[in-house]
Amino acid sequence: MDQKLTSSSVVNSKDVNGTAVYGIDGEKVGEIDHLIIEKNSGTVTFAVMTFGGFLGLGQDEYPIPWKKLSYDVSKDAFVTDISEEQLKGAPEAHPEWHSDREWEKRSFDYFSVPYYWM
Repeated sequence: MDQKLTSSSVVNSKDVNGTAVYGIDGEKVGEIDHLIIEKNSGTVTFAVMTFGGFLGLGQDEYPIPWKKLSYDVSKDAFVTDISEEQLKGAPEAHPEWHSDREWEKRSFDYFSVPYYWM
């Protein structure tokens, strides 16, 4: 990753894709594959992350509420406090999860994140 993420308070979405994500223990847990953005407000709602071999789970994609990530300038990466247990117990994403408000509610409630639409 280059300095594109650290030089400004805004970022191009293509520069976020592929950015590493670390757990609070400092270990790399995966990377951001792509972002989900609410069309009307422009709010980033989810980061779809790949966890390649994350705690034995293999290379799978998981939508994580954007507010569960924080940017760490010193790492040039994002950090999350999501545990293995939380990830395993998260609401399972189905093919149409991104347009299913009830699934979004379950996910935001599960991760204790305020709804972006309120």
